[in-house]
Amino acid sequence: MIEIKKVSDKKDLLSFVKFPFKLYKESKYWVPPIIDQEINSFNKDLNPNLKNSDVELYIAIKENDIVGRIAVIINWYEVNEQKTSKIRFGWFDFVDDYNVSKRLLEKVVESGKKNKLKYMEGPMGFSNLDKVGVLTSGFDVIGTMITSYNHSYYKNHYEKFGLTPEKNFHEKTFMFEDIDTTYYEKMSRIVKTRNKLNEVNFNSTSEVMKRTNEMFDLFNKSYEKLSSFVKISDDQKEFMKEKYIKFINPEYIKFVENEKKEIVAFAIIMPSFAKALQRMNGKLFPFGFLNLLYAKRFNKDVNLYLIGIDPEYQKLGVTAIIFNAFIQTLKNKGIQVCRRTPELTDNISIDKIWKNFDPKLIKTRSTYRLDLN
Repeated sequence: MIEIKKVSDKKDLLSFVKFPFKLYKESKYWVPPIIDQEINSFNKDLNPNLKNSDVELYIAIKENDIVGRIAVIINWYEVNEQKTSKIRFGWFDFVDDYNVSKRLLEKVVESGKKNKLKYMEGPMGFSNLDKVGVLTSGFDVIGTMITSYNHSYYKNHYEKFGLTPEKNFHEKTFMFEDIDTTYYEKMSRIVKTRNKLNEVNFNSTSEVMKRTNEMFDLFNKSYEKLSSFVKISDDQKEFMKEKYIKFINPEYIKFVENEKKEIVAFAIIMPSFAKALQRMNGKLFPFGFLNLLYAKRFNKDVNLYLIGIDPEYQKLGVTAIIFNAFIQTLKNKGIQVCRRTPELTDNISIDKIWKNFDPKLIKTRSTYRLDLN
């Protein structure tokens, strides 16, 4: 018999957060989250995403053992302001037993119908900056700090329940040595001169923090026309600063300014923390943070975290300035591999940016949808 229990106290929440540690204990490719950060994700006092969202967490129990979990999420800004009648689900993990996944997904259906919402979609988090999509290929490639990982049987469970693919994402990688550095150096000079633009480099995190709000405003402007985009609020900006920006080398953040000192483009690269997080196994203390510090300073692999370009500048070759700035930084640090985080396959403009880098597809993932009418 399978019991579906709503998370209602700290003990249940810890069990919810720690379930994947058991499910992926033998995996070489799953990257553990930091347990305290995961717990804080569901704290209304710490996570501003919860100010506009309702979330219910459930665990599945069979023979006194936890065998699955799911988060049922309603983003009320999305529902009321964007008129998207959707209930989200995420943090969805389960053993290979369809009765378990079915019972958990039924909680999403139940809540969606109760709130008169038209469809359910997941896996996804509260906003566009959370992990998204169930992995559909690339199971033998290690994950990242900012993406999810799952067993290959997940997709079959989704489809057996009647869910169908809604949005498709791909992850690609390229070797630094394959980049034509001469081309980007030349193009950067031309684009800067022609459009009166300049690159901005950083040497300290405090310098970055002073302009992070401007950067997130540009991020909102860059992606606002995508059908799936939910605007990042001021509170969410502060949350993201604490959760991610402090982990990033300031040299890995590049801006492009116009002559009015306005940011018209930016890009953020993160060192790969995957191996460090695996060694930490969810624990930041007493010594886990040392693994992060080491990876931040010495890792030779990086992940492209965010990129944004003002729509008015998207056809002016601004990316050449960003890429040239990164090339100089990464060359000095001996970086070997750059990996792009999940991008919508229909976001053609972003994909075109990388056409000269000879990217290789390493993973695909999708969100899945079910109409509730």
